[in-house]
Amino acid sequence: MTTLRRRFIASISGKGGVGKTTLTALLLKILIEYSSEDSILVVDADPAMNLPEVLGVEVPRTIGDVVEEFRRKISSTDILGFEKSSLLQYWIIRDCLAETPRFDVLAMGRGEGEGCYCYVNAVLAKILVDLIKNYNIVLMDMEAGLEHLSRRVDKCVNTMIVVVDPTLMSLKTAERIKTVAEEVKINPERKYIVGNRIPQSMYETLTKWAEKIGYEVAGIIPEDELIMKYNLIGKPLLTLPSNSVAVEAAKNIAKNIGLID
Repeated sequence: MTTLRRRFIASISGKGGVGKTTLTALLLKILIEYSSEDSILVVDADPAMNLPEVLGVEVPRTIGDVVEEFRRKISSTDILGFEKSSLLQYWIIRDCLAETPRFDVLAMGRGEGEGCYCYVNAVLAKILVDLIKNYNIVLMDMEAGLEHLSRRVDKCVNTMIVVVDPTLMSLKTAERIKTVAEEVKINPERKYIVGNRIPQSMYETLTKWAEKIGYEVAGIIPEDELIMKYNLIGKPLLTLPSNSVAVEAAKNIAKNIGLID
C-alpha cells in the first residue's frame, strides 16, 4: 500500500484554460487508486464551477447560493444566541458539502450581485480554516488569475501548484502568482510548476525558467486524446483508464510533489 503524506493542502492555480481542473481531477484519481485511509476534500474555488461535473459529482448547493439566501433572510447581528458568521458556516457545511465514499466536494459557485465574488471568497477562506482540520488531504481548484491571492483564499495551503501551458501568457501569470503570494504573505512550504500539453522536448527549457523564478517543476502532462473525448461527451475524468498517458503522468507528478510515495 502506498503511504500518503499527511496534511497535504494544495492550491492549483494558473491562467484561465491551462488545465487546473484537469490536473485536480487527475491527482484525485491517483489518490483514490493509491489511498484507502486518508480523508480527502476537493474544493472548487472557481466561480465557473466546472470541477464537480468533471468529477461526476452533483453538488447540492454552492457557497454562493447559501450566502445569497443568508443575506436576504438575515439582518440581525445575533439569532437565537448564534453569531451570523457561525450560523452561516453551519448552513454551508450542512447544505453545500457533497460527500462521496472516497472524497468530499465543496464548490464556491457564483457570487452576490453582478459578478462580485469578494464576500463569497472571504466566507470560503474562513470556512476552509476550520473545515480542513477534518481532512488529511485538500485539493483546491482556484479561479483563474491572481484574485484568489489578494483575497487570501489559499492562505492555509502548504503546497502551491501552478499549471502552465506552452504560452508566454501562462508563464508570466505563474511568475505574477509567486510575486503576489509573497506580497500578501502567502508562503507555502513548496511551490511547483506543472506543464500541461507541453511536449517533452520543452521540459528542459521549462525547468530552467521555473528554477530561475523560484519554482520546481513537478512534471508535465502530455496531450491526451482521451481527456478531450471525455470532456466533450461529459464523462468524468475519474473513470479514465489507469494506463492513459495523462493518468500515468499525473502519477509521476503526485510522487514528485510528495502526494504519494
